[in-house]
Amino acid sequence: MRFNRPLFIKGTLSTLACSFMLIGCQSVTNNSEIDKQSKNSMLKNEQVVKAYGRFVPERRDDFAWENDKVAFRVYGPAAPLKGHSSGVDAWFKKVDYSIIDKWYAQHMLGISYHVDHGEGYDPYHTGISRGVGATAVWIDGQPYAAHSYKTYEVHENNGDNVSFTLQYEWMTPIGIVKEMKTISLPLGSQLFEVNSVFTLDGKPAELPIAIGVATHDGKAQTFYDRANGHVSAWETIDDYGVGTGALIDPSKIEGIEDIKSDVKDESHIWMLTTTDATGSLNYKAGFAWEVAGDITNQQAWDAYLDNVSL
Repeated sequence: MRFNRPLFIKGTLSTLACSFMLIGCQSVTNNSEIDKQSKNSMLKNEQVVKAYGRFVPERRDDFAWENDKVAFRVYGPAAPLKGHSSGVDAWFKKVDYSIIDKWYAQHMLGISYHVDHGEGYDPYHTGISRGVGATAVWIDGQPYAAHSYKTYEVHENNGDNVSFTLQYEWMTPIGIVKEMKTISLPLGSQLFEVNSVFTLDGKPAELPIAIGVATHDGKAQTFYDRANGHVSAWETIDDYGVGTGALIDPSKIEGIEDIKSDVKDESHIWMLTTTDATGSLNYKAGFAWEVAGDITNQQAWDAYLDNVSL
């Protein structure tokens, strides 16, 4: 099914009984109905090229989004506390058409999206890391990050751009922090854009924020270009190169930290900044996979980041 106008969809923690965006309202606990819909609708795979995102109640409330180049997902309210966080996961795709619905439908039928069946796959480990450019509050040299999002709202979908807002809320040593993170991803881009508003104990605040790019226990090579406002990593996953990175207005950078840790998932290259007086923060983050064919080495990845504007 293809929609001809933007969707405006909102959910909260009660969305454990929320609807699939494409197939109507149903309880996520009704597995037989999910399987039926998966077989009859989502596996058709119409191969539509579009920027697309949706809430995924059938897979622990993930929220996933994609365009013709890349795909991402974050964990939702149903994700277990242990081993999960608010980091951004990367799904490697080598086709230009939408794959989110198909891969989740296959997952529900026991066909793993961690295996490449011809369109790409998900070998990227996120865990409790920041993954591809998620944020944390930075206090005394330590990151304090949210677990999973609390609510979502979709603003634009199924066309040349996908846009949505995720709300995060968590306790830090300085108080309760809330982040209203609006993410957009247009066709043709390797990077999603983030426009966040942070509050501290309910009020907009200037907060020290770190944008993190995971280095997978320090195995990835790291790079930074303060003049052009970006940090990046390049690593080999299953014999092929993958570049990840984040960029911000260079004037907003207050520091760059490449920290390796013996604790799993805590190694990152960090870009440090501060929100403005309204609590606002704007940046971009994303990745490129060698197999997709557009960006095939670290030099090309850094050159791509050099030419992106905010």
